[in-house]
Amino acid sequence: QVQLVESGGGLVQPGGSLRLSCVASGFTFSRYSMSWYRQAPGKERELVASITSIGASINYASSMKGRLTISRDNAKNTVYLQLDSLEPEDTAVYYCTVRRNSIAYWGQGTQVTVSS
Repeated sequence: QVQLVESGGGLVQPGGSLRLSCVASGFTFSRYSMSWYRQAPGKERELVASITSIGASINYASSMKGRLTISRDNAKNTVYLQLDSLEPEDTAVYYCTVRRNSIAYWGQGTQVTVSS
């Protein structure tokens, strides 16, 4: 079955950086676009970034553009999200997701907390 396991979150000071990872299994990773979403307390889940199957096309949320980088390693079935210049408003649970056969699969999420 499809599994997505995120890691790399934590507590970081404003201006700091984190690199999130999502390891996928249960499907042919290299054939699918992958996305990262985040959900802050009391807010709806929002798209942060997406990357196509071989990384030919990448999209970023305008609110975070210039402060994050999405990448993937198809040999490792892993998608990454580099977060830089973090702000307290970036505090959220970050999820990776894949849509396969019209079904969206989600990981359990990794908590990112930006605070001094």
